[in-house]
Amino acid sequence: MHRLNGLRLAACALLVLATSACNGPWNNPYPDADSDSDIYYSSFREPPRHLDPARSYATDEASFTGAIYEPPLQYHYLKRPYTLIPATATEVPEPQYLDADGNTLPDDTPAEDVATSVYTVDIRPGIRYQPHPAFAKNADGNPRYDNLTLSDMVGITRPADFEHQGTRELRAGDYVHEIKRLASPEVNSPIFGLMSAHIVGLGELRERLEAARGKLAPGESLDLTQFDFEGARVIDAHRYEIRVEGVYPQLRYWLALAFFAPVPPEVTRFYDQPALKSRNITLDTFPVGTGAYMLTENNPNQRMVLAANPNFHGQHYPSEGEAGDRAAGLLADAGKPLPFIKRAVYSREQESIPYWNKFLQGYYDVSGISDDAFGQAINIDAEGNPSLTDTMTNHGMDLATTVLPGIFYLGFNLNDDVVGGLDDSGRKLRQAISIAIDMESYIPLFLNGRGIVAQGPIPPGLFGYEDGKAGMNPVVYDWVDGEAVRKPIDAARKLLAEAGYPNGIDPNTGQSLLVNIDTPATGPEFKTQMDWMRQQFDKLGIQLVVRATTWPRFQKKIAEGNVQIYFGSGWMADYPDPENFLSQLYGPNGTAEHAGSNYANYSNDEYDRLFRQMRVMENSPERQAIIERMLTILRRDAPWQWGYFPRQYALYHQWLHNTKPNGMIQSSLKYLRLDGALRAEKRREWNAPVLWPVAAGIGLLIALLLPGFWIYRRREHGAVRRSMR
Repeated sequence: MHRLNGLRLAACALLVLATSACNGPWNNPYPDADSDSDIYYSSFREPPRHLDPARSYATDEASFTGAIYEPPLQYHYLKRPYTLIPATATEVPEPQYLDADGNTLPDDTPAEDVATSVYTVDIRPGIRYQPHPAFAKNADGNPRYDNLTLSDMVGITRPADFEHQGTRELRAGDYVHEIKRLASPEVNSPIFGLMSAHIVGLGELRERLEAARGKLAPGESLDLTQFDFEGARVIDAHRYEIRVEGVYPQLRYWLALAFFAPVPPEVTRFYDQPALKSRNITLDTFPVGTGAYMLTENNPNQRMVLAANPNFHGQHYPSEGEAGDRAAGLLADAGKPLPFIKRAVYSREQESIPYWNKFLQGYYDVSGISDDAFGQAINIDAEGNPSLTDTMTNHGMDLATTVLPGIFYLGFNLNDDVVGGLDDSGRKLRQAISIAIDMESYIPLFLNGRGIVAQGPIPPGLFGYEDGKAGMNPVVYDWVDGEAVRKPIDAARKLLAEAGYPNGIDPNTGQSLLVNIDTPATGPEFKTQMDWMRQQFDKLGIQLVVRATTWPRFQKKIAEGNVQIYFGSGWMADYPDPENFLSQLYGPNGTAEHAGSNYANYSNDEYDRLFRQMRVMENSPERQAIIERMLTILRRDAPWQWGYFPRQYALYHQWLHNTKPNGMIQSSLKYLRLDGALRAEKRREWNAPVLWPVAAGIGLLIALLLPGFWIYRRREHGAVRRSMR
């Protein structure tokens, strides 16, 4: 009987395989019920630390904060250069200038005569917050979930677990409340220092809040509604104003960032309750906004889930863009209400290879391209132009590339006795090194071509950037046959000799000049890069000592000015204005003396004077002329080896529509549309179970069992015949 049972088992296994093959892919990591849905699938590498808009400053966090919160302004999704448009505001505010006595000044008043700029923001009525228990009221109109105790928290792991949810209309006071939070010592916003230099009275508000905090009882929190200040005040329910010192046109860009999104006082009161904090239910873990989405699941070690906000006030897909957008299909949804996607699931992926494999299987909708996968995805022609490989083309992939508004560079500490200073020795040494470091070879070797050699600090796409000969750095390059060509190494050696180091020899030691480079990079790839970097210095006869360290230690050494040369730093734009990049070399922003972001500790009186003039100007030919003078100074002084502007490559599956990279929008999710049925079809096609090895194995098993079966049957028949005699 055992052999017969084996045959039956094998036959049943074949039947199960045949049936299972019809039920879809076996490797689907998502519920089968969601197979044909329009859920958007993406990933994150590190758990978000802060989702509080006053604290969040990390790129990974912006995928969530940018979808949930709504500052008054936003960037047009399609237009380039980047263009501010209203989000919750009725229009982009223009400043009103006042003198020291509060009198109104004409719009063309020179910046030095302006004491205060007033920005009045009008909010559209009827905008409502997402459902949340902080807005739930009792019959008497008081908060339903006030004074919660631990016993009230049984079964509560997230705000959606509360039985009652509420909402209310967005008010101007919610924006003012958030601006106060920037000064709160309980929040410790990373932009407080910068904003206190501009928003009238913000620094003084911080002092008042610190004093009040010292008088609170244990467990109590500051009530910011009890603290008014001149820099931000409510005019009426849908209007508020912000006052800044002097002229600061960049404030409008900040009004498109989540730092200036509304946070209602009742939300902070709700989350300040100890019972909620004990369950890690805070504004940092469950944000509250008026945006297109709300966070419904926060499991930062596994997945994060966004769902469409049912109270979203209704924005529409743009009806205009730039040249080529219509032909690319980017205006097919013009005028349609947003968002298209109703749910987004972000899974944590700590390794790039598993993520890439799931993307190829159709289980993620968009992907960057890691170094490991680059050759599989991209072909680079002789001119350096990228195209998709046949594998990607056969999958129906779309490739989008864009130069990000950022820069990565090698920096010199201008306070250092050897590589620093503005005398001929230090300046020409830095110029020589800038020529010797061949970024044209670095970018293909270590970035797979995903970068553009920088000629200065301002990236493409921002006012002040110039291409071609006009934008070339003449200290490092010559213009030859219509293109910039790096100067020969002999030119660098000549500068090195003029700096006092002929053939790289330090006259004080008679040996090769020794310089140190600090970097936070580690791992095998880092070693290869640093070996390459040593070769660049070897061309000048300079000995390079690499001092690798952890990121916190690197930051500490930078803060103390305890570096000569540093590598591994960059700057990504907060907003698309040249001031945001040129400020990184403004003297009063020096890191060592002023704890600013000028890591090079560069200070040039003429540059600083021009910067103060440039930063208060609107874009104009006059501003461009000043920027060109500033760039001439920077290229001569060479506080940075300008490095490269990063180029982003993104792959999109054929079922995802309205994809256009935008370096300033924190989340583009509300603009995307996907075809869930097509995705399900392609997943089945790409992940069809390979059954023949299993079937072959079962067939072999049957073949092995059949002889025994026939022997068994013959014996049975023989036994029957004998019993009948």
